[in-house]
Formats: sequence, C-alpha cells, structure tokens
Amino acid sequence: MRFNREKYIDLIMYILSQCHQKPNFGKTVLCSILYFIDFNYYELYGELMTNETYIKSKRGIRPTHFREISEELISKNYLFFRKEPYYNRTIYKYYIIIIPSLKFSQKELEIINDAINKLSDENATTITKYAKRDPPISVAEFGEPIDFRYVFSRGNEYSIIDK
Repeated sequence: MRFNREKYIDLIMYILSQCHQKPNFGKTVLCSILYFIDFNYYELYGELMTNETYIKSKRGIRPTHFREISEELISKNYLFFRKEPYYNRTIYKYYIIIIPSLKFSQKELEIINDAINKLSDENATTITKYAKRDPPISVAEFGEPIDFRYVFSRGNEYSIIDK
C-alpha cells in the first residue's frame, strides 16, 4: 500500500479546521484522531483512507509521516505551531492559516466527523488511555507498526459497525 500524501494533508487540515480552537486539542489528540479515522475506515470498507503507518509508542500513537507533513505545512504557511500551557502541562498546538478545501467523499466525511465528534473533546491523557485499549494497539509492541487487521477483533466499545 502506498501512502496517500494528499489525502493525509487534507485530513490534517480538515481536522484542524474543525478543532484547533479547542483548548485541549494538541498533537496527541490530533494523532489519535488520525489513527481512529484510518482504522475505523478500514473496519468498514477494508482499506485505509491515507495508508499511513501508525507506531505504538509509550506516549500513544505516532503516525510515521506526521512530523514531515506538519513541518511542510508550516513551511508553506498553511498552519503554525506553538507550545501552550494546558493545566499543569505543555500542549503542542497546531493552528490553520488557510481554509482547506473539502475533498472527501460522503462516506469518508461520515467516518471523519464521527471520530472528531467522539474524540476531539478528550485531553491527551484520556484519549491515550482509551486508544491503548483498542485491540490493534493493545496487541502491538512498543516501537512497532500497529496492524490494522486487528480492527476485526474490536468489541462494542471500539467497533463502529452497526452504529
């Protein structure tokens, strides 16, 4: 499978356009939502929306292309980044500078908006704890890619089939 760079950029920009104003919405929440969008899409349609590879890390989920893409978007002045205080922690926030064009199919938008609505109000600690219990992540080893095929062993808490 080949990484879909354009779709990934569109997805990041769309998510940020919907959520950047939320005080809790930092890099960890963004990366977790990216993961759930791709894996939920795979659960329903048998393919990943972006073909991103997600790595299980001690801090949660690490998309392999996120740093490269976010740095590119910052250098092109599509978004900017800053560290901000969030309670007793520092949060890594991204803000959009340009309004993204909407390039998603209806079925993609349903998955995207469902993940945003369900997860975007969570803080980094809560979303990381939640994500770590998702079967694809729970069976993965730290530092290893998360196998998308384990979405089919999800229980009712995580499965989006028939919801």
